[in-house]
Amino acid sequence: MWLDVAGKKIFAATGGKAFDATKPTVVFIHGNACDHTSWSMQTRWFAYHGYSVLAVDLPGNGRSEGPMLESVEAFADWMPMLLDAAGVQQAALVGHSMGALIALETAVRHPARVSRISLLGFAFPMAVNPELQALADSGAYTVVELMNDWMIAKKNQIGSNRVPGSHLLTSSIRLIDRAPRSCLALGFRLCNAYQNGKQAVAAVAVPVQILAGERDQMTPLRAARGWAKEFKDGRIDVLPGCGHLMMGERPDETLDALKSFIAG
Repeated sequence: MWLDVAGKKIFAATGGKAFDATKPTVVFIHGNACDHTSWSMQTRWFAYHGYSVLAVDLPGNGRSEGPMLESVEAFADWMPMLLDAAGVQQAALVGHSMGALIALETAVRHPARVSRISLLGFAFPMAVNPELQALADSGAYTVVELMNDWMIAKKNQIGSNRVPGSHLLTSSIRLIDRAPRSCLALGFRLCNAYQNGKQAVAAVAVPVQILAGERDQMTPLRAARGWAKEFKDGRIDVLPGCGHLMMGERPDETLDALKSFIAG
């Protein structure tokens, strides 16, 4: 589905069903240097069970026209424009990693447009190793391999994909590698620069779910547990044996957790 958002062509996958703005809407927000395909195993269920789905390619990512926005706050102010373009007044937001920061900030800045938020792979601060940032800035391919080695739990890197004929680590490497290195580098910088997390956690009024991987090395479980206690209406669901890329590592369990939180 193509949308005109602030004069730019923006792509959003709809889970295999025609988008219907009269149904409850769930917006899926990908992480750094990813796109709508991150959610292939989760969006379809919602689209076929009474919801409309927008798995958006953020500006400058995937199939969407650029440039990429330069701060979490800018993305948060862009989200209502996306909803307007789709004819949606309010939506549940599901964000992964960088997308989780965007979902959180959107819920605080535009509370009337958000019904609830699910934060996958969430932590604050979302600090980036300076050496990883330098590699991304240089355009080196090594950053793609290192990022995936940290994202996916070691056990899940070796032939454990539940999609027949697919290899999780290779697929994730190809996904990150096809994104412009400039987008990857900028995504790291805006995650590292985001400072409003503590205030946002205190201010958000909608129900919040943190979905955390037990073996997440990028946004560790201990950080997720700490923040889950700070939300007014928050919960945490932990996926055993899972790293940062839970949508691929534990697709069924991720969907079950989202169904429990969003569909009830």
